[in-house]
Amino acid sequence: MEDNFIEINKWLLPAAWLYGLGVKLRNKLFDWGVLEERSYPIPIISIGNLTVGGTGKTPHTEYLIKLLSRQWKVAVLSRGYKRQSKGFILAKSDTPHSTIGDEPYQMKQKFPETYIAVDTDRRQGIEMLMKESVAPNLDVILLDDAFQHRYVKPGLNILLVDYHRLICDDALLPAGRLREPESGKTRANIVIITKCHKEINPMEFRILTKKMDLFRYQQLYFTMLNYGKLYPLSKIGKTYPLSCVNKDVHILLLTGIASPEKMVKDLKVYNKHTSLLAFHDHHDFTAADLSMLKERFLKLPEKRRMIITTEKDAARLEHHPLLDEQLKPYIYVLPIEIAFLQNQAESFNSNISDYVRKNQRNSRFSQAAHTF
Repeated sequence: MEDNFIEINKWLLPAAWLYGLGVKLRNKLFDWGVLEERSYPIPIISIGNLTVGGTGKTPHTEYLIKLLSRQWKVAVLSRGYKRQSKGFILAKSDTPHSTIGDEPYQMKQKFPETYIAVDTDRRQGIEMLMKESVAPNLDVILLDDAFQHRYVKPGLNILLVDYHRLICDDALLPAGRLREPESGKTRANIVIITKCHKEINPMEFRILTKKMDLFRYQQLYFTMLNYGKLYPLSKIGKTYPLSCVNKDVHILLLTGIASPEKMVKDLKVYNKHTSLLAFHDHHDFTAADLSMLKERFLKLPEKRRMIITTEKDAARLEHHPLLDEQLKPYIYVLPIEIAFLQNQAESFNSNISDYVRKNQRNSRFSQAAHTF
């Protein structure tokens, strides 16, 4: 496979074997019914992966929000990773990112009419959202990053697999980045290979399909990343596509995401003067980090420089008290969207819509009578 980003720490394979035993035992306890999986009388779609970060959960979740919001009232339930709060919180338009986490904040800003909630206890979160007094007229719940959260049994399980890091080639933590063995893919109804390159040929599609080795009940799709128009972090000023960035401009890409390699490669297609300042996924920028950002930026040619960051990172930067005002006019945000390959969008959209339509809540009255 081209651009394979997998690195296996072979010396950690014994620890990975022990980790795998623990994960397999946990899954067996669910399979045997010792640990309870709970279903709910409302369509629930889980979007997750088998690896640690970097498969494109947020843009795929946003795609589902756009698709489903045409007909139904949608809620997204996330654990709100690294938020500075506890318990169930239903986001409002002015809820800060520190209260709900960067990705839920990003989605609430983009989709203000969608219910965005956080709760580390997914059962409690679902039960709160099902209350008419909390989320009126709710039709469907999207569970963000919940493939391993087996205490909830979703009606539809979507598994995302990074094209550059196929689960069949990876290893368990800590040697690789798998959260559980590859066999966990059998729980998925739909598998999407994400971050594909658009020039992928029919032979490679066949090879990927064979390598994934799915059952007949599982549907396989392929998506690629598309970039929206750049817009100023300040949200004041014009927007424009990457193709309009002057090729003599020096770009400093600032990221706090799991896998920035693909983004760097894509930006260099548009502009060879691209350098990376990368931090860990969901990184909270410190005074030292922002000082480093300023230092790296000021080294770039004057009047021919800009900073590009992701929407997730923008959520943490937008109101950061330590971000130098001198830098703000130069910071642009690059939205990420997904597109299906092989003309698969219509099939995928129909499958999702059909599931929600066939599993709609029978009656608002039955829900009102339901107590938790």
